[in-house]
Amino acid sequence: MPKQSAPQDLAAIAPKLVEVTDEILFGDIWERPGLSPRDRSLVTVSVLAALYRSEQLGYHLGVALDNGLGVEELSEAITHLAFYAGWPNAMTAITQLKKIADERSA
Repeated sequence: MPKQSAPQDLAAIAPKLVEVTDEILFGDIWERPGLSPRDRSLVTVSVLAALYRSEQLGYHLGVALDNGLGVEELSEAITHLAFYAGWPNAMTAITQLKKIADERSA
């Protein structure tokens, strides 16, 4: 998996936030051996979709695809979430997944 990083343009205004994001979240938590990057991506995408965190969801959908999840698997997870997290959340997530899938296939 390519090394993830916080948006570096944010370092000018929030250097500590970028530092802990890179070192703790992506440097430690994402690298722990208890879950594969693929599984961590599925958990992350599911939580972001369920909580309607659409600003971060697009980025993590791309990471999930890079970590080996397929569009079909992500679609199935989002469909499943619709019944637990709400229809609007699922529709927003599936719209973002379609956009990313279309961009990658172009």
